[in-house]
Parts: sequence; C-alpha cells; structure tokens
Amino acid sequence: MTGELNLVSTPNGVLPHIAAPHARIGVFGIGLAAYWTQFEGLKERLERYQRDVEQELLKLGGEVVSAGLVDSAPAAEAAGDLFIRSNIDLIVCYVATYAASSQVLPAVQLVKRPVLVLNLQPTPQLDYETVTTGEWLANCSACCVPEIACAFARSRIQFNVVSGMLYNDSHAWGTIAQWVQAASVMRALNHARIGFLGHTYPGMLDMNTDPTMISAQLGAHVEILEMDDLDVRVNAASADEIKAKKAEISSVFDIAESGRDRISMPVTPEAMEWTARVSCGLDRLVSELDLQGLTYYYRGLNGNANEQLGAAVIVGNSLLTARGIPCSGEGDLKTCISMFIMDRLGAGGSYTEFYAMDFVENFILMGHDGPGHLAISDHRPVLRGLGLYHGKRGYGISVEFQVKTGPITILGTTQTEDGRIKLVMAEGESLIGPTMKIGNTNSRLKFNLNPAEFMDTWCAEGPTHHVALGIGHQSTRIDKLARLMGLECVHIR
Repeated sequence: MTGELNLVSTPNGVLPHIAAPHARIGVFGIGLAAYWTQFEGLKERLERYQRDVEQELLKLGGEVVSAGLVDSAPAAEAAGDLFIRSNIDLIVCYVATYAASSQVLPAVQLVKRPVLVLNLQPTPQLDYETVTTGEWLANCSACCVPEIACAFARSRIQFNVVSGMLYNDSHAWGTIAQWVQAASVMRALNHARIGFLGHTYPGMLDMNTDPTMISAQLGAHVEILEMDDLDVRVNAASADEIKAKKAEISSVFDIAESGRDRISMPVTPEAMEWTARVSCGLDRLVSELDLQGLTYYYRGLNGNANEQLGAAVIVGNSLLTARGIPCSGEGDLKTCISMFIMDRLGAGGSYTEFYAMDFVENFILMGHDGPGHLAISDHRPVLRGLGLYHGKRGYGISVEFQVKTGPITILGTTQTEDGRIKLVMAEGESLIGPTMKIGNTNSRLKFNLNPAEFMDTWCAEGPTHHVALGIGHQSTRIDKLARLMGLECVHIR
C-alpha cells in the first residue's frame, strides 16, 4: 500500500513524496420515519442536506460510502452491513433530525470502527415567532445527540461529536477536516509494512519492541530483514543507476569541508560511489518488498562487509525519509512509527533525540546522527565525511541539517508497563542560531517549559529517548488520531 506520489517543492529541489491514502468514510444520515408522512418535503430536504455533507467530505479527501438516510432499525442494520463490506475506516453519522437511538446503534455496532457524529444545524437561528414544527424538525439535530452519545458510550463504541452549523462554519468544518486527515493516517498506518533490518542497538532497553504488539495495536506489519537482503540488492545496482543516484545526491546536498572536529573528514569520490551504490540497493529493497518504513542497525565486527554496508546507509535513508518512507536508526521501531505518523500528517518527522540543554538562551538542542527528513529544512543539507560514528562501528558520509525555523512538534511512541502503545508529544518553536557541525542533524528547540522543567515532565511519562521532529503544531491532529485508534496520548505543555 505505497500510496500516491506527490511532488513537494523544498530548498533541496522538487522531491517526490508519498501521500496518505484517502480515508474510506461510511456516511449515514438519520431521521424518524414517522415524520415523512406528517411533514411533506421534510425527508427530501434532509436528504439534500446529507448530499451536501457528503460532497464536503469528498472535498476534504475522504472516499465516501453512503448508506443514505436511515430512518428505521432494519435500515440501520443494512447500513452496517454495507460498511462492513466496504472496509471503511470511519463512520460519519449525520444527525439530520431527531431519531431514536435504537435505530442508530445497529448501523455501527458490528462495524467496529470509530464514529464521528455531526450535529450540524442548517440555520444559525430559528424565527421563534413564526417557526413551524416542520421547520424546527429540519433544524433539531441537537435533540438526539445526547441520547446517541449515551447509547454509544454504554455500548463501548468509540465516538466523537462535532457541533456547529452546516454551512459557513469554518471552525466546525475545520475540525471535521482534521478527523478526516486523522482517519487517512490511521488507514495508512493500519496497512503499513515496516522493514526491520538487523537488530536494536544492544543495551538500549527502551528500543526493544515486540513486532506482534505493533501489528495487534496499530495494524502495521513488521517485515524482519537480514543484512543479506540489502547486500544482494546493493550488488545488483548497475553503473547507470549509480550514476543517476550520484546526480540526485549532488542536486540535493552540499558537500562540507573537513571541520574542527577530529573525526570530520573530506567526502571522497570513493565514499560517494559506495554511498550511491548502497542508496540504489535501499531503493530496490523498499520497492521490491513494498515497504513504507524502515528501521535498522548493524553492530559490525572488525570492518566486515556488513559493517561497511550498515555504515553507508545514512544518505540513502535520508532520501527515502524525504520521500515519505521514514527510516530510523538503532533499530528503533517505535520511533519509526512516530516518524510515519508525522510524515503522513504532512509535518515531516525527523529521527531525533535530546542533545543538550541551553540554560542561557533557554532552549533544548535536539538532533541525531543518521538520516534526517530533508523536506523540513529551509536550507540545503550538508554531507560530511566522518572518520568514525560515535558509539558505533564504521565510518563514512553523514548528513548535517537543521529543521526550518518556526512552530514544531515532537512525537514519541513508547509503551506502558502492561504493553500498551502510548504517544507523548509537545509543541514548540525551532529557533535561528548556530548548531553543532559534527555531521548530525541538530536544531534549537524551545518549549513552553524551561529546559529543566520540560525534561522532568517529559521523562515522567516513561518515553523512549528518541522522538520524531516535525514542523507545525500538530497536537490537535495527533490527539484525534490517538482517539480513533484507542491509544493513550499525553501532551506536555
């Protein structure tokens, strides 16, 4: 389930990027059959309103499966059967007028998908002196929403309500748009295939992840890979493919001179050739195995072939991450999930950890060695040769870049003591200013709390030491995704 490719303009040129799939939305309106013979034209009017709702959902990027206007328990059962056959992601219940909850529950109970209840009134105000019963019934969506909420809650059905006006209500429809986007990300995650190449960094206890837990709670499949799976594809790269890849790398990256750090080295032609070849192998790996993400680590031994292979993946994995195939180092599967979520929200999602606290300018320096999300920088990234990778075996070419200035969000995925997946997030700002020139991604990030308070509060949630760093404030969208998927989500603020 690779998804459509969009072209995204960045300071690094025009990069192809995988878009989130369209959420498949099952829509049904509700009303009471007894009204139709009592009030002429009411049903037709409500059906017109429902068509308008469905058109707006299409504009928001949803794929609509309509069950029409449901006005009885048997019709509700038929709607539920349609939604099950259609493999929908989200049910939208448009409350057109009063309906008894007994004729609403059957439409959702067996589908086992989250429900969005739309309490959208067509007119902003009734003319109280002249309004008729029929006119009121065309505007009384609020009447049964509490009743429906009670029935759903007692039936343990995950639901959310959006109230407002049917027309000219940017707040209500903006909220609905976020629910549709969250459903799209959920669909992408439910069908994602994440490659796990190698193993976790030995001794990092927070990195250990049960792949079955990922499948059970998120729906994603984890494809376990050997270094041989990459090696055979690297060896298969042709001279023309390598030449094209070197041209692509040159178009995206600048080359750094040797820096002050003793491990900083020139980028040699031989290193560039090998890096390009490995990047070609990575492209083949994700294409042939239909991967939408990759986490990797190989410890290495005495400069063996796999050590040389594992040391040369940073550039290729940065290019993949920018395309929407997030790549996380150190075998951190959970942070690959965070990166995937941020990417499908359109926020990027760069592999990141806490570097240092700055108590003078009141920010936290954050970054990581390895791949970065090139599409979220406002400067061209830099390739720097490194004589060694600190804390790891091997040497080669690394990526240095800083996330663009402005609003940012960090998202971590961890798990609780009972094995439940938990999201932890915070919003802040990326600041202008110098960063380290050591062949790593690193950015100056300021949060609402001072550095010490922030670190204490963040760590109280039992996070892993990595996060996905993305642009923009994304907490409301992440909250909605967590709500749809039944995940605990904590916002540090």
